[in-house]
Amino acid sequence: MSSLTPALFLDRDGVIHREVGYLSRPEQVEFLPGIFDLCRSAKALHFKLVIVTNQSGIARGLYSEADFRKLMGWMIGEFRKAQIDIDGYYFCPHHPSQGVGIYRKECSDRKPQPGLIFQAAGEHGIDLQRSLLIGDRCSDIQAGAAAGIENLFLLDGTEPGPCNLAGRYTTVSTLKNVVDFLVR
Repeated sequence: MSSLTPALFLDRDGVIHREVGYLSRPEQVEFLPGIFDLCRSAKALHFKLVIVTNQSGIARGLYSEADFRKLMGWMIGEFRKAQIDIDGYYFCPHHPSQGVGIYRKECSDRKPQPGLIFQAAGEHGIDLQRSLLIGDRCSDIQAGAAAGIENLFLLDGTEPGPCNLAGRYTTVSTLKNVVDFLVR
């Protein structure tokens, strides 16, 4: 029996909260309907909860890493108020063409690369094959597929078309659809 634990990997912008473009302050956050129920259901099934997010706003100089960490601290506090513990969050502050200074570079952590997922799996003892990932962009789904996650969900609404991974992911219209999958 494996001592590894499955995880629910969540993209942040567009999955945990409504996409607003370069979110940097708590007053901009509107949590998506069902996010807390989804996370409670995953925790009840002994899944770890991990956030993996590209943050090109840092690369572009729109906010700092310190600003990002402060906002994440606030968000994690909101989850705690809902009696949900987030096991970790991982972010890539780089952008290959729009980054400024040290933030302008290709990076194995920037989705669609799987670096953030592999880092989380190593640090938290995560069984990637039994894990789930929910994203709102094809780059999220591609990162999950590259990491070997078999249960990939694309939340409808942000991505304008299908991803080039036919049969590798399921499109869902709400987070409740993923709760239904979890409890089956």
